[in-house]
Amino acid sequence: MRIRDPQDFGAAVVFALIGAAGIYLGKDLEYGTASNMGPGYFPIILSALILVLGLGLGLKSMVVRGPRIQAIRFRPLLFIIGVVLLFGLVLEAVGLALAAVILTVASAYARRDVNLSETLLLGAGLAVFSVVVFVFALSQPLSAWWGK
Repeated sequence: MRIRDPQDFGAAVVFALIGAAGIYLGKDLEYGTASNMGPGYFPIILSALILVLGLGLGLKSMVVRGPRIQAIRFRPLLFIIGVVLLFGLVLEAVGLALAAVILTVASAYARRDVNLSETLLLGAGLAVFSVVVFVFALSQPLSAWWGK
C-alpha cells in the first residue's frame, strides 16, 4: 500500500511510538483489574488506546488522500515551549492567577496577529477558572496570588 496522507502517517507513527513506549515502560507495574486497579492499569490502558489510535490513523493515511507535509513553523513551536518553561518559573513567584494571565498573553504571541484585548480577557477567564478549580475546588497547594 502507498501512503496517501503523509501528515496523518507522520502523526500515526508518533502516536504508535508513544503508545508502544508507554506499554513498554509500564510493563513492570502491577496491572490489577477494573474493580481493583493497580498502578499500571491506567497507564497501560491509555497507552494501548494511543497505540490503537496510531494504528487506525496509519491505516486511514493509506486509504484517504491528504495534503502534503508542510514546513515546520518554528515560531509557534518555540513560543509554546518557552511559555511552558516561563509558567513553571513564575508560578511560585507571582501566584496562579497572574501566572495564568502571563501564560495566556505570552502564548498568544505565537501567532503574528494578536488582539490584546481578547487575549487579556481570555487570560482573566483562565486565571479565574484556574484559581477556582485548583486552589478552591481541588485544594491544591498553590497560592492564588503572590506572597501567599
